Amino acid sequence: MYKIMLCCSAGMSTSMLVRKMVEAAKERDLAVKIDAYGVSEFDTQYPHYQVVLLGPQVKYMLKSLSDKAATQNIPVQPIDTMDYGMQRGDNVLDYALSLISAAN
Repeated sequence: MYKIMLCCSAGMSTSMLVRKMVEAAKERDLAVKIDAYGVSEFDTQYPHYQVVLLGPQVKYMLKSLSDKAATQNIPVQPIDTMDYGMQRGDNVLDYALSLISAAN
C-alpha cells in the first residue's frame, strides 16, 4: 500500500485533491492511503507516510520540512501549481508514486 501525505496551511484545500487522487488510484486498482493535514500537524504525521507533497501555500517551508523528513528518508516536494489548481489528481498521484520509487 502506498502512503501519501498532502500538507497545506490548514489541511482543507488539499482535501478535494486527495479525493481526486483516490479516484485515480481506484481506476488503476492501486492500494493507497492518502491524507491531508495542516502544516501544524506535520511533525506528528509525516513518519507514517512514504512521501509528503506540499500545497502551494506552504511551499516556502520546503527546506525546513524536507530537512526534518530526510532523517527518515521520506521525500518532501511541492505539488505542481498547475496540477494543484486544476485538481489533476492523476498527475499528482503519478508524481507521488515517482518520488516513492526514487526513495526506495
